[in-house]
Amino acid sequence: MYAVVKTGGKQYKVTIGQKLKIEQIPADIGQEIILDCVLMIESGEKVIIGQPTVPGAIITTTILNHGKHDKVKIFKIRRRKHYQKHQGHRQKYTEIYIKDINFNDFI
Repeated sequence: MYAVVKTGGKQYKVTIGQKLKIEQIPADIGQEIILDCVLMIESGEKVIIGQPTVPGAIITTTILNHGKHDKVKIFKIRRRKHYQKHQGHRQKYTEIYIKDINFNDFI
């Protein structure tokens, strides 16, 4: 069983028991979060595709920790003009644990 969930402007394929790094969510470590923007659920042979979301489907998660990804380096250069620009950033993330995928209200 897996589901496709949308959070932070991105889509993720999740299964029960999976750890996942998503865009930062302002919540405390250990807090339980419910993701309700479920786009698709697959359970055995049955596939449910939302239009745009599956009604009544929720994914229960627990926040494990917060952190920053590796640094992304940006380097711009204009040839023969003596122009060089160095930039970079570290994107913040929240690591979550997928506890349960619930869609019994829909079936």
